[in-house]
Amino acid sequence: MTAQKKIGILLSGRGSNFEAIADSIQAGRLQAEIAVVISNRADAPGLESARRRGLNAQLIPSKGRVREDHDAEVVSALKQAQIDLVCLAGYMRLLSPDFIRAFPSRIVNIHPSLLPAFPGIDAQKQALAYGVKVTGCTVHFVDEHLDHGPIILQKTVPVLEGDDEHSLSSRILQQEHSAYSEAIGMVLSGVDVQDRIVRKRTRVESK
Repeated sequence: MTAQKKIGILLSGRGSNFEAIADSIQAGRLQAEIAVVISNRADAPGLESARRRGLNAQLIPSKGRVREDHDAEVVSALKQAQIDLVCLAGYMRLLSPDFIRAFPSRIVNIHPSLLPAFPGIDAQKQALAYGVKVTGCTVHFVDEHLDHGPIILQKTVPVLEGDDEHSLSSRILQQEHSAYSEAIGMVLSGVDVQDRIVRKRTRVESK
């Protein structure tokens, strides 16, 4: 029996996507192990949730620290946990180039829009202001630019008449919870990236 691939989760807040990933693993929908959960904020509800689940939960405060120094400590903790994939789950910090180079094509993030539309903060508010009829969420690899890396998976959400930021965000979040676990499973099973196109790796059967 092969060992489970290990993921490390970074979060800054409530951690609802972390909860969905953990639930998917517990239910057997995602074959992986959460090796470490790291937060830069002591008051992050997701950190307490990880502790209640008996996971390796670590606080590495970022306030008042040079970004590169903080990132170096986080990278060290992830490497100590021997993770195969880093998953950002509401981690409200931009990663330094050194962090990204430490895990090439092994950092993923989820964003509440159909990238490249509406990157950055308040994506749902941006979508409503623009008047789009369809939005959604995107799981993508992380590179050195904001919400820019190759797209792994997207799910669509219709914008309904009368939607406000809260109602639209709530429906997008429901799709995020399934999309993230699906994308993680896809990456851990093996993908190839060429010219920004992400494809499942085809396995050649030995004769």
